This record gives sequence, structure tokens and C-alpha cells, in this order.
Amino acid sequence: MNEHPDQTASPVPATAPIDPRTGEMAGRGHDPAGRSGAAPARTGYVIEDGPGGAGPAPYVTVVLPCYNEGAHVLKEIDRISRVLDESELTYEILCIDDASTDDTLEVLRAAQAHYPAIRVLPFRRNGGSGTARRIGTQQSRGEIVVWTDADMTYENERIPELVRILRDDPTYDQVVGARTTEEGTHKWARVPAKWLIRKIAEWLTKTRIPDLNSGLRAFRREVSLPYLRLLPAGFSCVTTITIAFLSNQHDIKYVETSYAKRAGVSKFHFVGDAYRYILQVLRMVMYFDPLKVLMPPALWMIALGVVKAVVDMVRHPFYFPASTVLLVVAGMMIASLALLSDLVVRSRDGV
Repeated sequence: MNEHPDQTASPVPATAPIDPRTGEMAGRGHDPAGRSGAAPARTGYVIEDGPGGAGPAPYVTVVLPCYNEGAHVLKEIDRISRVLDESELTYEILCIDDASTDDTLEVLRAAQAHYPAIRVLPFRRNGGSGTARRIGTQQSRGEIVVWTDADMTYENERIPELVRILRDDPTYDQVVGARTTEEGTHKWARVPAKWLIRKIAEWLTKTRIPDLNSGLRAFRREVSLPYLRLLPAGFSCVTTITIAFLSNQHDIKYVETSYAKRAGVSKFHFVGDAYRYILQVLRMVMYFDPLKVLMPPALWMIALGVVKAVVDMVRHPFYFPASTVLLVVAGMMIASLALLSDLVVRSRDGV
């Protein structure tokens, strides 16, 4: 039996240890573009480039979700392209057709012959604006990502201004176009509802938020990556990215902008979307600081139960109704859940 292995055999190459906790599911950012130097991972998304190809990676990526915007999307693309061409910024416009039922996709493909910065990502199934923005941000190549809409509502002429703020001031990670007017449908109901939701978000994040759900914003792509998995499919994705940044001490600058009446038909449904907005605000704060949501009602229930127990003791010595016991026990259960949730948040690896 040979006790001495062949010394001439080539050694097994050393490999870096694999950390199974990394990746999107652990709360860390996942970059599908493979920017760490490794080969890009296959993403399953086929992006259509113009005749000149994708070209070099730009500084800015404008993510433009499009759903049945065929009648006016070309005007929006022209407006965005014109102001960015006049600036010193290199850019691409990633137009995401969210399975439109009109001619939006055909218009986008035809526009590539005249606007070389356009890249088209067609969806076979409608995923919602949040899904489009999430995937668009993941597939973007720019250092700065801009979100806006294709419905002619936002001041997209201000995009270079928002980008320059991030470029020139590294203390900010996001710049939001804060609307000074409300031109959406159901204005009579939207204004008070949005004010209430915004005040809840301000109380939960301890930050003044002039516009919680503006669709015009620019942010640093690398900072946003860990939070993309938290984005819902619908309109509340803009609320989510705002609260996620604020909850992790990423500074946001607000720039006042105007807001025009939208072109085409609104996809916003007041009752359903307002309900989802409130749930998303609470969900996001629960994700980062559950004590702020759960502990106040728990303490109030315990305090009310104790006060009621004292009153019951005075009125009927040594007799406590079921409602008194239920208040105290329910408060203690919610408080225990709050502490357990906070323990989970603090022990979570990554974001």
C-alpha cells in the first residue's frame, strides 16, 4: 500500500468559501447584471436593443413602464430624450411594455429607429407598475435610476436636475419630485386619503414627507438593490421605496414639481389602491420597526384593562368580568408578539 501520495499531482484549486446566507432571500441586494466582475447571470428577460445595439453602459437609466400608452408614449419619449440629449449625461431609456393590449409595443419598437437610447423589455403577462419598475431597475445599466410615468403627468424636463443633485451631493441617495398639485381622478377623495396615509408614514418614520407616492424620482441603483424584493406589484411600489430608504437612514431630497392631468385612461382604482397603500405603509414599518406598530396598542390595552380591573374591584370586590381579563391578556399577547417581531428584525442578516 502506497502511503505517500503522488507529489506531482496537480493540487486542487482553492475556492473562496461560499456564504449560503447571501442573496436576495437573505435581505441583501442581488445584482442580476453581475457587476462584481463575474459573468452576468441569466435573468430570463430579453431586452430588445435598437439597430446600433446596447452600446456602452450609461450613467442614467430611465425606467419607463408602459401599459396601453400607445397614443402618447412617443411624445413622452421625445420629451425625455430631448432634455437628456441637451445635458452632459449619458443615458438609456428602458421601456417596459407591461403586456399592453393596444399598439404600445409596436410604437416602442418603431421608435428605436429614431431614438438609439431606447431599449424595450416586453412582458407576456401584465405584472403591474411595481413589477415593471423592480425588474427594470434590476436590468438597468446606469449608476443612477430614474422612475417616471409615460402618461404625460410629470415634469420629465426636470430629470437632469434630479440626477445632478445625486451626482454632486453624495449625502443624498434619492431625489423625489414632490408634486404641489393633485390632478388625478377622484380628487375629492384622493387628497384627504393621501394626506392621512402620508401623516401615518411620517409618524412611523419620524420624517417629514412632502410627497409619499410621487412617480418621478431618481436614486442610486446600488443602494436600491436590497429593497427591490420588497416592492409590491402595484402603484404602492413608490411608497415602499420611499419608506425603505427612510427606515435605513438613506437621505431623500424633495424638489417641488408640477403635476399635469394624465393622458389616456387612469389605471388607479381609488378604493382598492388606497387600501393597499395603507397596508403597504404598515407592512414596511413592521418590516423595519415592528415595535412602533404593535407596542402602542398593546400598552393601551393593558392600561385600559388595569384601569377597568381597579373599577371592577371597587364595584364588585374580587370579581373581574371576562372583558377585563380579555383586555389584559390580549394586550400582553400583542406585546409579546411585538417583542418577538423585533427580535426577528434585529437578528435578520442584511437589510
